[in-house]
Amino acid sequence: MARLKEVYKKEIIPEMIKKFGYKNGFQVPLIERIVVNIGLSEAKDNPKALDNATQELTAITGQKPQICRAKKSIANFKLRQGMPIGLRVTLRGGRMYEFLDRLVNCAIPRIRDFRGLNPNSFDGQGNYNLGLTEQQIFPEIDISKSDKVRGMSITFVTTAKTNEEAKELLSYFGMPFQKK
Repeated sequence: MARLKEVYKKEIIPEMIKKFGYKNGFQVPLIERIVVNIGLSEAKDNPKALDNATQELTAITGQKPQICRAKKSIANFKLRQGMPIGLRVTLRGGRMYEFLDRLVNCAIPRIRDFRGLNPNSFDGQGNYNLGLTEQQIFPEIDISKSDKVRGMSITFVTTAKTNEEAKELLSYFGMPFQKK
């Protein structure tokens, strides 16, 4: 955790100032937060699935997730207002850098047939979205105790003004983007 902060201060800030021509180090974008979401459509039928997913997400992020509930009732999906339909964790500060380090160095290299992350998943305002198809790429998950393979969505919220700045920032942190 402290290693990534030091790398940001000593290496990333001078490189970004040189590349983008910022006047000072405070203009250099940084990662504000990382949001990890898991959708649990099976939670309405199986309450145990919510507990298992909560334990796994807590192990992955090091923080207890918040339960997301349905805002509206939808008859076609057999969904009532207030039913749990997902889990969300917002990481900031030290836990955020620790999660980013584990994601880049431990989890992403374990993805099957990995050819790089999609560089087109930026939203136009410097935020990056990453979808994972299974939670078992994280070393904290015991495959024998896991009841189901669940995907997750990871959002990196940055202070960058453009996608190019955000991509460069995440590249300096070690995100393996596809080469064009």
